Amino acid sequence: MFSFKKSTVPAVAALLMALTIPAGALAEEAGVAATAEPAAKSAAKPAKKAAAKKHAKKGAKPAAKVKTVAKAPAAADKGAAKPAVKAAVQEPAKEAAKAPAKEVAKEAAKEPARDQDKDALKEVSDLQKEQQQRELAQQSQHPANVAVLRVNGSVITKLDMDRALKVMLAQSQVKQPLAPEAQKEAEAAVLEQLTSVELLYQEATKLEIPDLDKQVTDKVSQNRSKFKTDEEFIDALKSVDMTMQDMQDFTRKDIVINNFIEQKFTAKAAATDAEAKKFYEDNKDAYFKLPEAVRASHILVGADAKATPEERKRAKEKAEALLKRVKAGEDFAAIAKAESSCPSASQGGDLGAFGRGEMVPAFEKAAFGMKTGEVSGVVESEFGYHIIKVTDRQEAGAEKFENVKEKITDFLKKQKVQQEITSLVEQLKKTAKIQKD
Repeated sequence: MFSFKKSTVPAVAALLMALTIPAGALAEEAGVAATAEPAAKSAAKPAKKAAAKKHAKKGAKPAAKVKTVAKAPAAADKGAAKPAVKAAVQEPAKEAAKAPAKEVAKEAAKEPARDQDKDALKEVSDLQKEQQQRELAQQSQHPANVAVLRVNGSVITKLDMDRALKVMLAQSQVKQPLAPEAQKEAEAAVLEQLTSVELLYQEATKLEIPDLDKQVTDKVSQNRSKFKTDEEFIDALKSVDMTMQDMQDFTRKDIVINNFIEQKFTAKAAATDAEAKKFYEDNKDAYFKLPEAVRASHILVGADAKATPEERKRAKEKAEALLKRVKAGEDFAAIAKAESSCPSASQGGDLGAFGRGEMVPAFEKAAFGMKTGEVSGVVESEFGYHIIKVTDRQEAGAEKFENVKEKITDFLKKQKVQQEITSLVEQLKKTAKIQKD
């Protein structure tokens, strides 16, 4: 099946986005819990589903959803045969660029709520003034603050390289320290990325952004607001060798580059229906296959491995009595809510969709052997006794083009943007003055 999880924004812009240190990454690096209530609420949903299925399957594998997309196209994987360390360095940058440039620019330009943001902006402003005085002195004395590369006169320092490498390796969970040869390879990859970012930024500055300073301040304020105190925010920055000035500089570059990408490429990108259809036909077998799956609800009368023979007997008798009620026409979901011992009872026994190999054998055999709307007899498993109702089926086959057309079109547009920017960066490199120190 087809997935759009892989980044379609070029690595040069992706690296920059990684270096702006989103609040989540800052919190992870510093070991600080940033406030993320919306994400927590979202994460709670699959947790409930997993808990519901725990009683009916082994290994807690995630359920395969009917008509979902889950695989990246080969077209996005060109050049995948890069050295392992280089790939590890670049992958976090790709992940950081999942949000389209348009959305990043929109988010940065959102008008803050007046009262709350005035306080937040003043807080950040005061914090900046206080910090920057110390930072200027500290950075000038930093042992890594030596030039390693100059791009049209702009200096990339060893500190820049080390910081980028540290963030990316941490995000990709690569064990450190690296072996000497791997370290050299990783540093070379990071320098290549930083060079490309600088060239793209220099080109992007040719486009004026009237409210750029305000956008930078707002974005920094948003990142600061994810932390409880100024000290936690500063500590998070320090953990990745960043200062408030660095944060402002990287944020500025992020906004400038994304504005450039949006205006020059994203807004003009287009993909025809014919192109989408061709992509679908060329990749149907590889990416658009749908496995056989069923959606089912169940009523569980629990009796696990610790249950005595007498307890299992009583559980079976209760299950048989409940089955008679279902057969007599009582509402299946209502009985499940009142009688099932599975956490799925709160959803009327609904377990969602699942494929073969996800449920315990006895449960799977019964579910896949039934028609939509059919109710099983009492099915015994190591969890107890189940009454299963199949509510939907998906036969193995290819996803319909109409169901994925919009996503394919969007993917192809982003792929074209990536190709355009990659081509631009390569052209800029040909005329740039790049000197190693």
